[in-house]
Amino acid sequence: MFNLDTVDHATATPDAELPWAELGLKDNEFAEIKKVLGRRPTHAELAMYSVMWSEHCSYKSSKVHLRQFGEKVTDEMRQDLMVGIGENAGVTDIGDGWAVTFKIESHNSPSFVEPYQGAATGVGGIVRDIISMGARPVAVMDALRFGPIDYPDTQRVLPGVVAGIGGYGNSLGLPNIGGETEFDECYRGNPLVNALAVGVLRHDDLRTANASGVGNQVVLFGARTGGDGIGGARGLASESFGDTKPSTRPAAQIGDPLAAKGLIEASLGRIHSGLGGGNQDQGGV
Repeated sequence: MFNLDTVDHATATPDAELPWAELGLKDNEFAEIKKVLGRRPTHAELAMYSVMWSEHCSYKSSKVHLRQFGEKVTDEMRQDLMVGIGENAGVTDIGDGWAVTFKIESHNSPSFVEPYQGAATGVGGIVRDIISMGARPVAVMDALRFGPIDYPDTQRVLPGVVAGIGGYGNSLGLPNIGGETEFDECYRGNPLVNALAVGVLRHDDLRTANASGVGNQVVLFGARTGGDGIGGARGLASESFGDTKPSTRPAAQIGDPLAAKGLIEASLGRIHSGLGGGNQDQGGV
């Protein structure tokens, strides 16, 4: 008989074995989770912590470096800045009640593992971040780096990445208005796949990821969760795929641009009806 791992059950079974290491968590991280909760996590809580505390979602190894960009913002740079670092995407006032929003994201390791879907879900993720600000996405761009053009693995990765970026954007009706591609020995076995999305919005439609108060409803909507489950994104950002240690190679996330198109219209329709609220999502569409 299956016993649901509720909070009460977790409290009553503090020594239950949990697959925290298999989910990519370190010893000290698992200890910190128990300290925060005052008990061991349930299986569902553990899966969510493994995602939200992963490199892919929390930038735990790079945030110390990324923080400098917020610290270096000048008064001149803030003049037309409506939303800066810390939100899903930056927003700049362009006058007459209009604003533009930009988001760039790398999908390097996912694109190395599965070039088409890795690049496609990179586009899907930044489009999601654009609509979460209340904006309609209007275009995408990309900056790509690969190993030498005659290197066999470049021939494996490059066609899928290009097709993934174009295929996802085209399915949403978004033109790819520019980009750049370079080849160098230093990217051999470590391609860089950076995608950018641009959106436009009225000032009144701006939404942020913050919510406050008691009794707020949380509505989850999106594509079906795949076989990779809740923890599918946990190892995507910085996992090493060498043979020197056990690998937590992730299953490739599968994008669904047609579902994403429906979500775009549903989200913007809700915002324009005055019902929109904060959105902080780490999944893909």
